[in-house]
Amino acid sequence: MRKVAILTLVCAAVCACDKHDPILPGERSDIFASDSLNVLNIDVPNVSENAVQFDSECPYTQKNDNTIWDGDRKIFSGFATSNYVAGDKKPICNGNFVYAGLSTGELVKVNAKNRQIAWIADVFRPTNMMGGASVIDIIASPRLYKNYVYVGGLGNAFCKISDSTGNTAWCLDIGVQKNFIITDAAIYVVDTDDNLNAIRMRDGAIFWRKSVEKARTPKYKDKIITVGHEQFDAETGKLLK
Repeated sequence: MRKVAILTLVCAAVCACDKHDPILPGERSDIFASDSLNVLNIDVPNVSENAVQFDSECPYTQKNDNTIWDGDRKIFSGFATSNYVAGDKKPICNGNFVYAGLSTGELVKVNAKNRQIAWIADVFRPTNMMGGASVIDIIASPRLYKNYVYVGGLGNAFCKISDSTGNTAWCLDIGVQKNFIITDAAIYVVDTDDNLNAIRMRDGAIFWRKSVEKARTPKYKDKIITVGHEQFDAETGKLLK
């Protein structure tokens, strides 16, 4: 009877982890429509000459304890964790709002003027929370483009999120640490498994996927993507040199 009771408690705990975030309170829903990547192995249509340029002048700063500051005024305080990647995180801004990735694997949108949270979105695969010591930090800067926020983290998720509601349009099962490139034709993301992915915006399908020697921040110019010393054709993914 004792063994049965113990097994019942373990099962209940595992089931609870599936729907409840052990770091933050409240219900959690699965953000992945599929466990597999949809790699089309086709060319990117209407390739852009250059990448979209984003304003880098955001006056707010972010600390590793999941706090956001406006000078010496704290405008957001999240749950501090010991599992994070040290570094200089860069929140982004749009009007009165600031967007920041947290070490708890969430993207938060905050009104900097009144400190009200507009929404918080999960950016991690739920199974990443089962180990207790998982690192699900969001290091790469999120990007706001045409009413959606694109963001990826170490919790094996790269997501498209509605700016107005915080609802997830889609998520891909790839880990992201490096900043990524957005063009009018595709999003180019180097994942933590050393792959360069050309992602279709509307549904998260991957036009093509190519391995790179080492995960580095990609650069884009004249329809060419540079990762370290390697160069790839932005349309076909062909290694140029």
